Parts: sequence; C-alpha cells; structure tokens
Amino acid sequence: MSSLHTYSFLILLLAGLCVASSCNTESRSQNTTVTGKTGVLLVNHGSHSPTWRQALLDLEAAVKDSLLNTGMIQGTRTAFMEYTEPSIATQLKAFDAEGYTDVILVPVFLTLSSHSFDDIPTIIGQKTDPQSLETLKIEKIERYTPKARIHITPLLDFTDVLKQNILRRARALSTQPAEEGLVLIAYGDETYMKEWTNLMHTVGQYVKEHAGITAYSYGWCGHVARYNPDSTTVAINRVLQQKKQALVVPVLVAHDEMFQIKIIGDGINKTGKDKARITYVPDSILPDPVVEKWVINIATEYARKIQQHELAYRP
Repeated sequence: MSSLHTYSFLILLLAGLCVASSCNTESRSQNTTVTGKTGVLLVNHGSHSPTWRQALLDLEAAVKDSLLNTGMIQGTRTAFMEYTEPSIATQLKAFDAEGYTDVILVPVFLTLSSHSFDDIPTIIGQKTDPQSLETLKIEKIERYTPKARIHITPLLDFTDVLKQNILRRARALSTQPAEEGLVLIAYGDETYMKEWTNLMHTVGQYVKEHAGITAYSYGWCGHVARYNPDSTTVAINRVLQQKKQALVVPVLVAHDEMFQIKIIGDGINKTGKDKARITYVPDSILPDPVVEKWVINIATEYARKIQQHELAYRP
C-alpha cells in the first residue's frame, strides 16, 4: 500500500472512531438524563382545629413557588396524618395518578415520636409495626403503598431552626432578662420522653446563652400529660420560685385552641400566683420564615440527590 493510501486509511479510521465515541457519549448522556417526576409532600400530625390546619396549608403556599422554581420539583401537597383530609394516603394516590416517580416526604414534626418513627412509615408501607397497625385500624387511618419512591427527610430538631424560633419568641416577651425565667410547654411523647426532654433542655440552654434569661423549666400538654393542665402549672411555679417573671412559650407547631387556650390557659390559672407575674402569648412555631427556608432547603437537597441517584431507596 502506498504511503498516500496508508495516510488516507488512517484518517478514515480515526474519523470512524470519533463518530463511534460521539455516539456512545450521546447514548450514555441519554441514559443518565433525568426523566422522573418529583413531588414534595409536607406531612403533619393533623388537628380538629381549622386554625391549626390553615397554618400548615399556609406553610405549603409559602414554599411552593421556590420549590417549583428549582426545576427539580414538579408539585407540592400537604397531608394530615389524622383527624381530617387530605390524608397521607389521599395525597400519595394523587401523586401516583399524576405519574410522579419520586415523592420527598417532609415530616413537619419537632422531634422523634411514635408518629414519625412508626406511624408514618407504616402508613406508606415501609414498615409493618404491629402497634402502629392496630392504632391505624382503630383510628381508621388508611394505609397506602405508593408506586412512587418515597424519601423521608429528617425532622426539625436536626437543625437549629427550633432553637432560633423559641429564642425569637422569648425575646419578644422579655423586658428584664435577669429577672425572668422561661417556661416551655410542649406536646411530648411517652415512648420517646428521653428525646423530648433532651430537646427541651437544648432549647432552654440556647435561650439562656443568647438572651440572658438564666432560668428555664418545661412541661407537657399532650398525651404524656393526659391533656391535663397540671404539668403546665408545675413548670410555671418552678420558675416563679426563682424569678419574678415567667415567660411561657408554647413549643407547638401551630395554634390549636384546645392546647394554647384551654390546657395552657388553665395551667396558668391554676398557679395561684399574681397573673401579672406570668407573660404569655398563645402563639406557635408557625408562621416562621426560618421554618419555610428549612423546608425549601431540605426538599431541594433531596431533589438534587434524587437526580444524581445518591439516595438509597427503601421499598
């Protein structure tokens, strides 16, 4: 073969290899293109109170545009675990009907509880906890195993969001920090009392360090207290033994008249102390731009990991 022919042959061979390489690269690119559809489901405990439920719907409304604008999330929904619709099952069915392949489930819960650890995974078919199954049956909460892959994010207490929220609200009540004590009233959970107690100490210590309020106590208003105001009364009196003023802050996700007005209110009335020594606003964690930012950040982080195939899925 002449040198000219040899040179021409090599040129054609290289051109062919380049075309083949280009085709393979394009094929690989097509194979890794994200074709799924990702939604965000904000899950909360649920309540009989319309005011409470509206606060959670308002949370979704506040974060929706930011989540959709990421380009990685195509829809958002809110679900109430119990008491009312739309339930978790109802919303997951809706995601399935609309062809979603992945759903990021954001539990709007403060810390570990039977609901977050057992009930929600059992409702969506990821666990078969016997006690949860019995509870769901009694309370007529529907279970549904979706076609979409479900990715559950961490809870609020995995960040500083709750500490910042309580600090802001305590400062709003405070006028003379050195003479005041903080009283935290939370829902609580009998099974996970260690986690709830640790949370109260962590939050109380944070406020102590950043607001100069040197005393704090805590009480319960949920299942663990049998919805009785006595725990609130004891917590307030404990602070008033040390300080002139008690600042009572509800560590509750949203406003429910039964808790903020009746249980905590009755607890204040039963202290037997001068009402002027107790400062209380029946507010709640929501609304809070910091919580909204947390939802946006955690959902966006999970959406990115879904696109990059970094999340381990547990069916």
